[in-house]
Amino acid sequence: MSSASGALPQPRRGRPGPWPPAPPPQPLSWAKRTGFQSRVSGESLPSASAPNSGQVPLPRPVEAPADLESGPPPARPNSVLPRPPAAAAVAGNGERRPPPPQPRTRRRDSDGGRPNGQAAAPSLPQLQEEEEAPERPAHVKYELRDTPGLFPLVIYGFQHYISMVGSIILIPLVMVPAMGGSADDTAAVVSTVLLVTGMNTLLHMFIGTRLPLVQGPSFVYLAPALAIINSPEFFGLNDNNFKHIMKHLQGAIIIGGAFQVILGYTGLMSLFLRLINPVVVSPTVAAVGLSFFSYGFAKLGTCIEMGILQLLMVVIFALYLRKIKLFGYRVFLIYAVPLGLGITWAIAFVLTATGVYSYKGCDANIPASNNVSAFCRKHLLRMKSCRVDTSHALRSSPWFRFPYPLQWGTPVFSWKMGLVMCVVSVIASVDSVGSYHASSLFVATRPPTSGVVSRGIGVEGVSTVLAGLWGTGVGSSTITENVHTIAVTKMGSRRAVGFGAILLLLLSIVGKVGAFIASIPDVLVAALLCFMWAMLCALGLSNLRYSATGSSRNSIIVGLALFLSLSVPSYFQQYGVHPSANSSVPTYFQPYIVASHGPVHTGSGGVNYVLNTLLSLNMVIAFLVALILDNTVPGGRQERGLYVWSESEAAKRESAFVKDYELPFKIGRAFRWVKCVGL
Repeated sequence: MSSASGALPQPRRGRPGPWPPAPPPQPLSWAKRTGFQSRVSGESLPSASAPNSGQVPLPRPVEAPADLESGPPPARPNSVLPRPPAAAAVAGNGERRPPPPQPRTRRRDSDGGRPNGQAAAPSLPQLQEEEEAPERPAHVKYELRDTPGLFPLVIYGFQHYISMVGSIILIPLVMVPAMGGSADDTAAVVSTVLLVTGMNTLLHMFIGTRLPLVQGPSFVYLAPALAIINSPEFFGLNDNNFKHIMKHLQGAIIIGGAFQVILGYTGLMSLFLRLINPVVVSPTVAAVGLSFFSYGFAKLGTCIEMGILQLLMVVIFALYLRKIKLFGYRVFLIYAVPLGLGITWAIAFVLTATGVYSYKGCDANIPASNNVSAFCRKHLLRMKSCRVDTSHALRSSPWFRFPYPLQWGTPVFSWKMGLVMCVVSVIASVDSVGSYHASSLFVATRPPTSGVVSRGIGVEGVSTVLAGLWGTGVGSSTITENVHTIAVTKMGSRRAVGFGAILLLLLSIVGKVGAFIASIPDVLVAALLCFMWAMLCALGLSNLRYSATGSSRNSIIVGLALFLSLSVPSYFQQYGVHPSANSSVPTYFQPYIVASHGPVHTGSGGVNYVLNTLLSLNMVIAFLVALILDNTVPGGRQERGLYVWSESEAAKRESAFVKDYELPFKIGRAFRWVKCVGL
């Protein structure tokens, strides 16, 4: 056979190879081993065998992937990846033979941009139709449809919510005092949040995306809620200001939830998904955490020693002790927030009991305006912040209290506040899209279809309407920390998450539970929120791992979005504010009174309110900048890291996918004609 046919030359002939000699073949790159084919223009071209499997179709190894928290991965001698070709072959008589010559060809799009005309890597095996789910790497200990035993079900269900306790309970501890509510009001709102969180999580697990995602109060809604609380029409209220403001908040949240229902169930979200990519999600979610920088340390500094101690305890548990295991569990990493809170709270209790924060002749329960002594007025803020006995909620609250709809009164609907919440519901949907995709890669067979994503957004709108009816103060959404919790606890079973939701429903009717949470000192809450908001920012930026992180295009877009998300709202918040002016609003809430002095002045007061409020929100600016730039600046699919959702028709042919996302009790069969409800 001739050398042009690609056959090896006979050793006895010994003909020399072409000149100049071809360079020795290099080990196969990651792209060639996995079948990834790139184009000259930067467009990604996944292998034909796995068009809907996710970001980049990777081979399915037999072994479970190594845990990054446990150190370097062990060697895998039996890898499923193809071995790179040897640099030289050995003939049967022991004579070493050079590799066969390969003709040098021009790089072109027809061969996928492969240099030297190399043949494409063998395609990956397609998932076959079968009764059981195909074998996949065990990212988690319990996957989506796994059913743990009774004891693991209780342990993992309780553990899942305890690890996210900060995201669930801390928002009412910030909002209710800002509305002028008492400790009893805070306890009632905390109990309501527990009830609505459990109820909405069960709702999402049955008729939403069916992923193991906790639906609770979202930090996305906190900043606009604080802006509404500090609206000009609420200045000067004396009596029942908490219920009056809460009724306006309820009306705005219901309007925003109804808009989200329309966005999801009409299929508009399926169209909107084409514009939402990791480069958009990343700065938007990060800006949610960065938007509260004026509150965090400013509130923590009121009792600096206890605040710093609380923050250090959480950092030590979550970072320095994260690899230490007790009984096979990373206890310090999973329970960093409750452990840090418990230890610091106990130390504060000891210091209070020993009189460290007692000042002779001073009472922390007497307002500063009624204190005659200048000495007491000087130390009043320190006493209120450092002492743990200033809240009487635990003594005065009933043992049992059932939260019910409209418990604060009939909601008041205002179109300008409702319009603000409609825009915020879009931001919450963008946040949830990133959580859907990331969590599905951990626990499900494949990412959901665009119809399943729309179905989940529609259910989140229903959850937000329920949150408005019950009066939690903020809308309900997928808690961003879900992805981190699944990765740490290795628990992705929706049955365990459902069991934990039932526990929340039971705890919500025990009034002492809400009162106990409401009695957490404010400075400890501020320290925990510093950690929670920092982690929220980090989780947002982690979405960039799906895109080309070394791309200057992506770096400039994300950097510009983050910078403008801090700079533009700062301009709106500082416009028309005189530094010497006295204000009854605390300094850490000053950024949220922009509606009364913003730079937008039109003939309509309502339009002024909406524009000044929205343009002062960091996440809105980050979302708009990233959305416009990412969808207008040229860039390939691989560079942008576009989210790849499963196709509906292909998904219906896979029994494992159907079992993951199909609605229970055959409900989906009646709605198969609605693409945003069925698969």
